[in-house]
Amino acid sequence: MKTKDFFGNNKPTNNFFGGASTSFGRLLGVNSIMFFQVFVLITISFLFNQCKEEELVLEETETQTTTQTTTPTKTDTTTTDQYIIEQAVSDEAQRNTIAFDGLGFMTGNFGSQTFLPPGKVADYSGFQYLRDNDPTKLGHNTSFVTIIAFNILNILTTDQINMFVARAKEQIDQINQFGYKRFPLCKAFRRLIDGDLPSGTTGLNKDVVMSYTADLYRIDGLISYNRAQLFGQVLNSLSTAQKAKLVALKGLKGIGNWDANVTNPLEKLQLQQDVNVAVMTYASEMYAWYAGTVKSDVYFCPERHGTYFGSFYLKDWPAMGNPNYTIDEKMTADAGTNLLAILSTTQADQIRGIVDLQRASLTELVLRRTDISTELRKFMAGQTADSTSVIALSKRYGELDGQLSYFYATNFSQVYKSLTTDQKAKVLALANTLGYINPTGAFLYSQPIAMPTVTNTDFMFK
Repeated sequence: MKTKDFFGNNKPTNNFFGGASTSFGRLLGVNSIMFFQVFVLITISFLFNQCKEEELVLEETETQTTTQTTTPTKTDTTTTDQYIIEQAVSDEAQRNTIAFDGLGFMTGNFGSQTFLPPGKVADYSGFQYLRDNDPTKLGHNTSFVTIIAFNILNILTTDQINMFVARAKEQIDQINQFGYKRFPLCKAFRRLIDGDLPSGTTGLNKDVVMSYTADLYRIDGLISYNRAQLFGQVLNSLSTAQKAKLVALKGLKGIGNWDANVTNPLEKLQLQQDVNVAVMTYASEMYAWYAGTVKSDVYFCPERHGTYFGSFYLKDWPAMGNPNYTIDEKMTADAGTNLLAILSTTQADQIRGIVDLQRASLTELVLRRTDISTELRKFMAGQTADSTSVIALSKRYGELDGQLSYFYATNFSQVYKSLTTDQKAKVLALANTLGYINPTGAFLYSQPIAMPTVTNTDFMFK
C-alpha cells in the first residue's frame, strides 16, 4: 500500500543521504584540544535562542527597534511583505551593508570575525523571510525562535521529536565543522588588514579563496540536504489533526499572536546543549518551510554573504543573554552611512564601488539559491531531491561567496591603511557607540570559546 505525502499524493520511498564529517582538530590544525576554556559569558538562552537563526542571534538584515520589550501584545496586522530578495540585493541595501561590514572589520579583531549566527548555515527554509516579514514585528526579538519552536514541538508526537533528536546528533559534527572551517579564512583576512603578509606576497589569492569557500559550502550543501530530507519526512508523517493545527497557527497572521507561554517539551529529554539548539532550530525552520514558498526560501538578508568581517558580532553582541531584546532595524544602514561620512570621497567611493564589483556574482547567487531551494522542496512533495545536484550547486554558491569576500577584504584593507589618525579615532568611536567590546577569544557560531590554533594560512596569499 502506498503512503501519502504531505499534500495527499502517493509518494515514493526516500533514500537517506549521509555525509561523512571530518575531525575539527584536523580541519583547523589544532595542536592540542581546541578549547582551553569556554568563557561563560552569557546564558545562551537557546544559543541565542538559536539564531534565526537557530539561536537568538537575530540575523538582522533590518530588524525592529532597539528597545527592551515585554511579552508581545496580540496584533491583527495585515501588511504586504516589506523585505523581499529584490530589496536585499538592491544597491542601497548592499552599499549600507558593505559599509557596516567594513566598520566591523576595521574596528574588530580576529575573534569578532569568527562570530556567526547559526542560522546562516543551511538557510533554505525561508526562516529569514518569516523573521523579517513578521506582521507582528516580533521577528528580531530574542523570543521569536522560542515561541515558534515550542509551539511546533508541542504539536509533534514523541516519535516525530525523536526524529529531530536523531538527526541533530548526526549533524552536529558537520555543523561544527562548517563553523571551524571558517577560521582560516577569517585569519587570512585579518592578516591582510594588519599587513601581516607572507614574504614575497602582495595580497590574497582570489582563486584560492574561492576554492576554499567552495569546499566550505560543500559542507553547507550536505547539511541543507539532510535537513530538508528530515523536514519532508516529518511533514509527511503528520496526522490530519496535526496539519489542522499548523494551518491554525499560520492563520494567526504573525508570531506575536501565538501563545508565548507554552511549555518546553524538550526539557524532560535533558539533551546536550548543541543537540537542544539543533532541535529548536529544526522545529522553527520546518514551520517556516511549511508556511513559505520557494520565494521565501531564496530570500536572504543583505548581510548574508561575506560573513567573515565581524559585523554580526558588532550588531548582535548586545542581544546575547538579553531576553526580550530587539535589535535596531536601522543599525546597519545608519552605522554604514556614518562610516562613509568619516571617509574621504576617494575612500568612500572605494567602499561603494564594491557594489559594482559584486553585482554579477550576487545575481548568480540568487539563481543558485533558487536552484537549490527548488530541488530541496521535492522532499516536501514526498519525492527525493538530487543530492549530487545540491552539492554541486552549493560548491558554486561557495565560490561566489568567496569572490565577494575577496572584494570586501581587499578593499576594506586598502581603505583602512589610508585612514588618518583622526579618521581611525572617529571610526573606533563609531563602533563604541554601538556597544562594541573587544572579544578576548573566539566564537563557535555565537558561543564563546578559547582561541584555537589555526592552520597556517600562507596558501591564501600570492
